[in-house]
Amino acid sequence: MIKLVLISGSLRRGSLNSAALRAVRRIIEDMPVDVEVVSLPIGRIPFYDGDVEEAGMTAAVEAARALVADADALVISTPSYNGAVSGVLKNALDWLSRPYGASPLTDKAVAVLSASPGGRGAVDAQPALLTVLRTCGAFVVEHPPVAIGQADQRLDRHGEMTDPEILDALRGLVGATLTAATRPARGGGRRSPLSERLRTVSV
Repeated sequence: MIKLVLISGSLRRGSLNSAALRAVRRIIEDMPVDVEVVSLPIGRIPFYDGDVEEAGMTAAVEAARALVADADALVISTPSYNGAVSGVLKNALDWLSRPYGASPLTDKAVAVLSASPGGRGAVDAQPALLTVLRTCGAFVVEHPPVAIGQADQRLDRHGEMTDPEILDALRGLVGATLTAATRPARGGGRRSPLSERLRTVSV
């Protein structure tokens, strides 16, 4: 079984990025593959503090670390806050990067997407997120950027993303993520080829 962990970089109840990840979950649940999907809420993770880490990580941090360590891949959806990822998402990644040399992010397959009410779909936050992930030692899933623009206008009456164009883009992302999740570990030989059906999408 493949285990995927979904992380939304927005805490808002009506978060567009959380809606995008719910669509990812529905896509996976409809696939004829054995995949467990769980969400990692990051709102209760405390601000990173080296003194707290030295004294012993909190229960929320330990739970997050254990969930990520047990996962085959992560899918992160980020908003753009002034051209960068949200503070709460950066904080969670800072905790997950610790302790040095034993981070659960090391060689972990991670795919990213973004969503916003703006026309660019928060794509400007993705480079910074990718830099952080690579610095943490994660294996960034190769796929064209998926940025969902005017996402607040792409929801159905239940607050879900059901737009065919969006779902098609997310299916490509999911396919690349599952391929990366089953690749050999770093140093273990060739990685599996990515799906040929992927395409650049700014929806």
